[in-house]
Amino acid sequence: MKPRRVVITGLGALTPIGNNLAAYWNGLAQGQSGAARITHFDPEKFRTQFACEVKGFDPTANMDKKEARKLDPFAQYALAAADEAVADSGLTQATANLDRVGVIFGSGIGGITTFQDEIEGFFTTSQQHPRFNPFFIPKMIADIVAGHISIKYGFRGPNFITVSACASSSNALVDALMYIRYGKAEAIVTGGAEAAVTQAGIGGFNAMRALSERNDDPQTASRPFDKDRDGFVMGEGAGALVLEELGHALARGANIYAEVIGGGLSADAHHITAPHPDGLGASNVMRNALADAGIAPHEVDYINVHGTSTPLGDISEVLAIQRVFGEHAYQLSISSTKSMTGHLLGAAGAVEAIAAVFAITKQTIPPTINHFTDDEVFDPRLNFTFNKAQARPVRVALSNTFGFGGHNCSVLLRRYEG
Repeated sequence: MKPRRVVITGLGALTPIGNNLAAYWNGLAQGQSGAARITHFDPEKFRTQFACEVKGFDPTANMDKKEARKLDPFAQYALAAADEAVADSGLTQATANLDRVGVIFGSGIGGITTFQDEIEGFFTTSQQHPRFNPFFIPKMIADIVAGHISIKYGFRGPNFITVSACASSSNALVDALMYIRYGKAEAIVTGGAEAAVTQAGIGGFNAMRALSERNDDPQTASRPFDKDRDGFVMGEGAGALVLEELGHALARGANIYAEVIGGGLSADAHHITAPHPDGLGASNVMRNALADAGIAPHEVDYINVHGTSTPLGDISEVLAIQRVFGEHAYQLSISSTKSMTGHLLGAAGAVEAIAAVFAITKQTIPPTINHFTDDEVFDPRLNFTFNKAQARPVRVALSNTFGFGGHNCSVLLRRYEG
């Protein structure tokens, strides 16, 4: 069958720089940092004592208090973002066949707060009569977010989550694209959620030497492509997108933000945490996305890069971009919005795809903030959109996410032109 066109008709965001879509987009435009000293727990004994936390979030705005207690924070975040996206899309029983609306979400870790709390409780109570919360397992398992969203709205189509570390929600988005493109659903709520700013999360990534330790200046700690970058900054939150078959969206008069035109997947097959030094997997995934979309490299205007602010990761991704785009690499706008939001792990792909939609709809490139010192390893002709948003025409945007295990995913979006 001829592939069907897929568009974005709803967006929702809960991020360290804004608790809804409008606030998030404003944070991107203003180059706002979401980093500060950790408040979820006392971080004094940890090497990294800061993160990009969600601020002022009230789960009871989306559910009653009793229901909120049954959910891990990552699921609370997912429901908040999904609520905004579904409301934004106008998808209801009156406007869609709920048997043909699905939920495909992503999370790299899932309910780590719940897991940590329950194990901690086990070791501080009597070992003769171990007690666990009856909601321990349903709160912890990552797939539960797709279940909760489908139950809330009655969406009875395809329902699952993807787990591929930091590429998880990009994988979810590509899966949603494919399910709609080939007629398995008319619309899918997709995205990702993560809430790993916990003792276990920070301690675990500290043990890997993956996190920045710039405790004296958290707001400038995430420094993608800066010579003095020293690791990523942990973020948390959720992003949600409603993907819909074009004809279905038009028939109900839906607002269309952008078109999803392609997705690519690849593996580094190199190392469990380190990127391929030559950016081989990153090159392959971007080529795969371009081939899936049926467009040439010179048609891409903007890349929202993975850009984690790690010494090796930033280099390998830039090498891959130069290999794939050749001379056109110098005409591209490139930016890492992780410099503002931190790294949302499994939610990064969704939140950054929304940033790519921002670039298309606002014709503005969000900045890579916290650039102080050029790194001679990067070609000075590349435009990393340092420190300040830049206005420019954007028709096609590419979003990259790469995960531990060598999982790579790229998503291509295009301005909707009828």
